[in-house]
Amino acid sequence: MVKIMKTKRFYFWGVLWAVVGMLYFFVPMYGTLDFSLRMKRGVISLQAYQIVLSDPKFLESFRYSAIMGVITVVVSVMIFLPTVYWMYLKVPKARPIVEIITILPFIIPVIVYVFGLIRTFSKPPLQLTLTPFKTDILITAGYVVLSMPYMYRAIDVGMRSIDVRTLTEAGQSLGANWLQILFNVIFPNLRIAILSGALISFATVIGELILGDFLVRPALGPYMVQVGRDRAYEPAALGILSFALTWVCLGLIQFFSRGDTSQQQLTGR
Repeated sequence: MVKIMKTKRFYFWGVLWAVVGMLYFFVPMYGTLDFSLRMKRGVISLQAYQIVLSDPKFLESFRYSAIMGVITVVVSVMIFLPTVYWMYLKVPKARPIVEIITILPFIIPVIVYVFGLIRTFSKPPLQLTLTPFKTDILITAGYVVLSMPYMYRAIDVGMRSIDVRTLTEAGQSLGANWLQILFNVIFPNLRIAILSGALISFATVIGELILGDFLVRPALGPYMVQVGRDRAYEPAALGILSFALTWVCLGLIQFFSRGDTSQQQLTGR
């Protein structure tokens, strides 16, 4: 009897805190959504969204950030997949050091980081702020560093779920070299983990502000700030669109992860 009462008590407090958390998140979101739909006085309309989506500057900034996001994901995978694979295979004791390095973007403020990039790469011998193309290379490197905690940990979690040494030895016994093992054996087993890290990294690049602003590139973050200075309803619409993009990325992660889990259950793994 006492055990049942304790279970009900824990259930009550769990439900209570879950409801409080949902209200804390969704009430401001509902207020922003409602405000974005009232650009016409007394009428609920999508005029603010129509203005934003038809703005050439929005399309340009979103296209630029999307391209930078895709490039960042590709470069991050090319860096961290071989690094984590080699770490698990050859130097597992280096993992704590790598974990400390990968959380540095959470410790060092982005404003300090971007000023360091500008002071370092705006003078000889590496002048990467003279042309838009060179600046894009610099900002891509910055995005890779900012997304490093998410991409590394996603690949690290996926790597822990497989037997790296056994798969490597099996590939070597069949005559495969290191590159073939990495992309034909390890990569397919990490596709869900890599996808998770890729979508989170992509969402991070889309919403990033400081790098794009101080390096003077047409990214989506600076555009959102600029719109917020001059208008009222359009920034609310941009905020809802930004959250929607993040939710889409999280939904894709959940969808593909569930599909992979179901497939593993069917195959008995």
